[in-house]
Amino acid sequence: QVQLVESGGGLVQVGGSLKLSCAASGRTFSNYAMGWFRQAPGKEQEFVAAISWSGGSTYYADSVKGRFTISRDSAKNTMYLQMNSLKPEDTAVYYCAARRSGETIATRRRNEYDYWGQGTQVTVSS
Repeated sequence: QVQLVESGGGLVQVGGSLKLSCAASGRTFSNYAMGWFRQAPGKEQEFVAAISWSGGSTYYADSVKGRFTISRDSAKNTMYLQMNSLKPEDTAVYYCAARRSGETIATRRRNEYDYWGQGTQVTVSS
């Protein structure tokens, strides 16, 4: 089992930045891939970014590529999402997710993640 807790969300103006954190507990942090997803009001949950167990491989949705950066710090058992040049369409609840132990490859597929955080709200005002 793993528990995930997101933090860092809030209200920011267009063009601003936020850094989300996802603290993991419950098992070894380094042997599974993780990702970020988001859900805007009235829309389905969508993939944002994913990172492999080592942090060596990362993937991004086209809509955030070049603006968002995913990273992880094994010493702190924490994954991050640095969000720059924020747009109103980035407004959503952001969720972190983790794959099962041993599933080290990053993936965009929501159904390949087994553990989820409770979400943190990001609101970008124009």
